[in-house]
Amino acid sequence: MGTLTWLHGVADAGGTKIAYEITGPQNGEPLLLVAGLSMQLIHWPAPLCELLVQKGFRVIRFDNRDIGLSGSGNARVPFHLQKDMLRAKFGAKVAANYTLHELARDAVALLDALGIARAHLVGVSMGGMISQIVAATYPQRVLSLTSIMSSTNSPKLPMPKLSVLFRLAPPFGVKHDRASVVARTVALFEAIGSPGFPTPAEERQRMAEAAFDRAYRPAGIARQTHGILATGSFEELLGNVTAPTQVIHGLDDPLVHVAGGKRSAQLIRGARLELIKGMGHDFPPGLHGTWVELVAANAARA
Repeated sequence: MGTLTWLHGVADAGGTKIAYEITGPQNGEPLLLVAGLSMQLIHWPAPLCELLVQKGFRVIRFDNRDIGLSGSGNARVPFHLQKDMLRAKFGAKVAANYTLHELARDAVALLDALGIARAHLVGVSMGGMISQIVAATYPQRVLSLTSIMSSTNSPKLPMPKLSVLFRLAPPFGVKHDRASVVARTVALFEAIGSPGFPTPAEERQRMAEAAFDRAYRPAGIARQTHGILATGSFEELLGNVTAPTQVIHGLDDPLVHVAGGKRSAQLIRGARLELIKGMGHDFPPGLHGTWVELVAANAARA
């Protein structure tokens, strides 16, 4: 594959600076990639983006607030992640610096700043939840929706495996030097990765190093995590989604249980559901082609 040429920029999304990159044909249909928890725009693999460009899309990827090179989401609301996780599990209200609804508004504000009236949305994990909320709240802005390894954020859904939860919330006193952070990141993605479509170890190492070198923001990751908890279920909104929808989920996902993807597909009218054996919670190179074909087929329904 060739090398993509990215146009870099920073947009003002209602007072929050959002870093973004664009590639692909000028006249291509815009496709917005919405990243997951702690993921920077560079986590969208270049080969995957290139396959989307080959399908004719104008591809846009960006950093959610509090991550990468985008602005801070610190509204100085104090929180205790572990305690609030329990409160959210039992349906209690949780005050936060922001919720997924604010992140959804950031995505729409980015489209506004770029002069894009309607776009195809592809979201992974937390990005899938953001994309679902955008499609439900701003249906006139969404041409098609693809939600990958995501859920409805309902507290009634199964929790991640305990071994994964411990990796997501490491004990106090962890080291924040480059080597330690890279090692933790690699270990996490090995734990949640796709057993049927393994990512080469050198690729995991390279991405972990690139992400640290570009921006390491642990406080932002904590606020994003807390924002997910504070959002609670958004299932009541999903009946408002009118865009053609494709849900993709791994049958071997230890982080977001497959029940989450099934629930989204159940509540969105006309949604297609693709369950993939051997897929976990990552961007396995062996599935890039499959994902792109599903995205393109769903976009063609728009």
